[in-house]
Amino acid sequence: MLQRPTASPARTALAGAIAMAAAMGFGRFVFTPILPGMVAGVPLSASQAGWIAAANFAGYLAGAILASFGWGAGRERRIGLLALLVSSLALAAMGVTDDVSLLALVRFVAGLASAFAMIFVTAVVSGQAQASGDRTVMPIHFGGVGMGIALSSLIVYLLATLDGGGARAWRADWLACAAVTLAMLAAVARLLPAPVANTAVSPPEPSIAWTRPLSLLTLSYGLFGFGYVITATFIVTMARMGDAGPAIEFLTWFVTGLTAAVSILAWAPQARRAGLRSTYPLALVLQTVGVLASIALPASLAPLVGGALLGATFMVVTAHGLQIGQMIAPESSRRVLAAMTAAFGVGQIVGPLVGGWAADLTGSFALASLLGAGALALATLAVLSVRDSLP
Repeated sequence: MLQRPTASPARTALAGAIAMAAAMGFGRFVFTPILPGMVAGVPLSASQAGWIAAANFAGYLAGAILASFGWGAGRERRIGLLALLVSSLALAAMGVTDDVSLLALVRFVAGLASAFAMIFVTAVVSGQAQASGDRTVMPIHFGGVGMGIALSSLIVYLLATLDGGGARAWRADWLACAAVTLAMLAAVARLLPAPVANTAVSPPEPSIAWTRPLSLLTLSYGLFGFGYVITATFIVTMARMGDAGPAIEFLTWFVTGLTAAVSILAWAPQARRAGLRSTYPLALVLQTVGVLASIALPASLAPLVGGALLGATFMVVTAHGLQIGQMIAPESSRRVLAAMTAAFGVGQIVGPLVGGWAADLTGSFALASLLGAGALALATLAVLSVRDSLP
């Protein structure tokens, strides 16, 4: 039996949005706008940058798996706040070392923390949203990811403007972002309500029935993880390599964040009108176009268009893919969620490794981006082949 919510929907949504901005927009994705400075200042090769990024995604996958065992029931708020603290400390730690192995280790810890924060804070927010019946809470909550991306890019740009972008400026970027997320943690601690108690005991789920539609959807989801993450990791570095200028570098990730922040709400009419089985592949197609645009258009436009289409689609594909999977096998919904998250996580880990290797091999990110676009195209074809069998 559910208890009455202990906070207004607006307060809960704001707390969730700030937490997602801190844990995901900063803790997980700020590596992208800081990376060009690290490549020049540490220095890093593209392959080394790929290893550091992959370590973060490996940590995120490990955190998602660890969080799925149910040990945090009833302690979601406390764990979520602790994870936000660890995420902030990991940001600070990135600014005090230039050893590649340590940087990778810190990003692994940051990935664990961001996964815990996302899962446990979302559990609190979604419980309150369900209890209140307010449908605006969750889109605002997840919109915080995009707002965090946009804010982090603004901070990196302003610091570069103030200090002239010296060789060690990237250290100040990490430390400043750590300070901002600590302030966000204080706000979340004040605003986030206690979890809504649920005394119902969930029965054990049966094993997943791996039908052809579910198997191909899971394959598609893993290919999406590979395809999107190459652009999501390296797009600002691509703008730097193309001499697009500091303003374009800033706007690339800023626009990505703004479009991500409104993407779930913006795609809602399409999802209601055409259904998830049409919306999911359409978003994949647009994301493929964005990846290709990031290498095909002139240097002043390529990262902006690529970033805008990335932001407009990656959260939509992420959310809708999982929804479709759970609709295909509702009797094993938690197992499906775990299996698809694992496939996505493997794609995210492999993507930066392959992308960095390809960039070092060729001297540009054109081949890496083509590989990413190819993976997204295959992801689209996989799901379209069973579209008529999807719910």
